[in-house]
Amino acid sequence: MIDKSKGRVHFIGVGGISMSALAEILLGEGFAVSGSDRTNSPLITSLEEKGLTFYNGHSEKNITDDTALVVYTVAVKYDNPELIEARRRGIDVIPRSRLLGEIMEKYKYTMAVAGTHGKTTTTSMLAYIFTYAKKDPTIIVGGGLDLLNKKTLRLGKSQYLIAEACEYYRSFLDFKPFCATVLNIEPDHLDYYKDKEDFQSAFVDFIHNIIPGGYLIACIDDPDMDRIIKEAKANIITYGIEKDADFTAKDIEFNDGYPTYTLVIKGEEICKVTLSVTGSHNILNSLAALANAYVLDIDMKQAAEYVGMFKGAVRRFEYKFDVNGAKVYDDYAHHPTEVKATVESAVKLPHNKLYCVFQPHTYSRAKTFLDKFAGSFKGADRVIVADIYAAREPFDGSISSQIIAERICQQGVDAVGISGNDKIAEYIKSKAMPGDIVVIMGAGDIFKIYELF
Repeated sequence: MIDKSKGRVHFIGVGGISMSALAEILLGEGFAVSGSDRTNSPLITSLEEKGLTFYNGHSEKNITDDTALVVYTVAVKYDNPELIEARRRGIDVIPRSRLLGEIMEKYKYTMAVAGTHGKTTTTSMLAYIFTYAKKDPTIIVGGGLDLLNKKTLRLGKSQYLIAEACEYYRSFLDFKPFCATVLNIEPDHLDYYKDKEDFQSAFVDFIHNIIPGGYLIACIDDPDMDRIIKEAKANIITYGIEKDADFTAKDIEFNDGYPTYTLVIKGEEICKVTLSVTGSHNILNSLAALANAYVLDIDMKQAAEYVGMFKGAVRRFEYKFDVNGAKVYDDYAHHPTEVKATVESAVKLPHNKLYCVFQPHTYSRAKTFLDKFAGSFKGADRVIVADIYAAREPFDGSISSQIIAERICQQGVDAVGISGNDKIAEYIKSKAMPGDIVVIMGAGDIFKIYELF
């Protein structure tokens, strides 16, 4: 990584969750750091208090004579004026993932959590275990945690680092972890990956980066995980519920949607685990976290207690407020499997009617998984489909919220497409009654709807 004496590090899009965390790490290490973004935010203000030089807006003028390194994310386009100017000057330009990979190499015990679904939750569970076990970890997580005062970063002073490993654009191939957790490998991001084979090949490459003596922690319940395990050159720990695994759960019970189970490790019953997050999928996430703790010599009974203290991350089935006596939950779900898991979690909670507001994320994902999305809402009384969040994609007219709503109706679930957050908010306020549940899902800007309540 760059020598801090050679100049400052500039972040394009410094207000993002991952970018702001990396900027804070460098500031804490004494680097001169600057960053730009389209708008200011409380997150950026916090960084300014730590020494960040912030530029509101993107301009070639933000790249100056003392700029030694420029960091960007995949969301930054090639025509960004700061990228153009940095390259014109011959300044080193690297993606966010490469910087994170270089930071991770400074730690002896790095835990990288990968998979299509569940990364933030599993990383958060690890954060609770290793913090309360007094291991003083550095934590980089994709959602704000109560443990971190709703922040996404904790700077520790030990040799432990816990971080999410994102597969988009093969970003996680810049990491060389000690423990690589693969939660699942269901295809996604097919706007970048060619097909299922291409997507899963990235995970094969990822586990080949595990350092000598390290561990692959893999969910054996995933139907395609055998391919990953066969390719592994590391030590292997498996977990699952449906198949024979090193870590499993038995005597599973649900109390108002919250799971309790007996932890079994290599055939031996260890202790009871009671989770404070709902859904069967979180049993698997907790097993993944406990397997990491086991590998790194955390007492299992203590780890089970600490994982049960986790009550959810920001935008992961997060309770927001009541509307007309109905409980409103916020969730980041944007893939059919995630949507299905969130709906199933809501169904297990006591309720009268269940309303789901869903904002599809990207036209390509909506088209590719149209039928799977349509079948993901079983148990809901009514689904409101918001306008598709385009993100990085142009509109081609081949998919819409109305088409998705019609396909959901064909699956026997009442659904309607409604355009505009204001109209959706009014609809919910006119329908929701005491005892109902409203779940608002999506990875775009659907969260802005809360201001209208």
